[in-house]
Amino acid sequence: MQTPQDEDDFAAFVRARQDALVRFGYLLTGDRMSGEDLTQTALAKLYLKWETIRASEAVEAWVRKVMVNEHTTWWRRAWRHRERLDFDTAHSDTRPGSLGSDHGPVDDDLWRQVMTLPPRQRAAVALRYYEDLTEAQTAEILGCSIGTVKSQTHRALASLRTKLEEVPA
Repeated sequence: MQTPQDEDDFAAFVRARQDALVRFGYLLTGDRMSGEDLTQTALAKLYLKWETIRASEAVEAWVRKVMVNEHTTWWRRAWRHRERLDFDTAHSDTRPGSLGSDHGPVDDDLWRQVMTLPPRQRAAVALRYYEDLTEAQTAEILGCSIGTVKSQTHRALASLRTKLEEVPA
């Protein structure tokens, strides 16, 4: 059972980290609303385990790991494939550079290509280059080895280089 202090601590965590988590959700899903749904799902799970997770001091990593796992589950469902948002019809405020991040403007061609990567590679790129996490932190969140993070990132970057070379100037 949550105490009033637990409730206050949880609310403070959500206020402090919600924007960054929604941005991360968007980076995983490619859709602002899906990113918000993913964040909400992860925060609901966190609320149920707040006492234990907070005590481990790995709250942010735990939430991100839940988000990656939930996204993988969503992605595997066939019906999710039919609900893709067309990038060209998306509003400019749904791109990660406009979600309150400290990063500069988002290159539309690059972003379109990132969104074509398989979910695991996209998660690795999002964590490493958009969220600026280390290989070890990324491996912890993805639940894999550092070598797997390196290989997923390497494959993603190689794919992006190839795809971007094909884009007409």
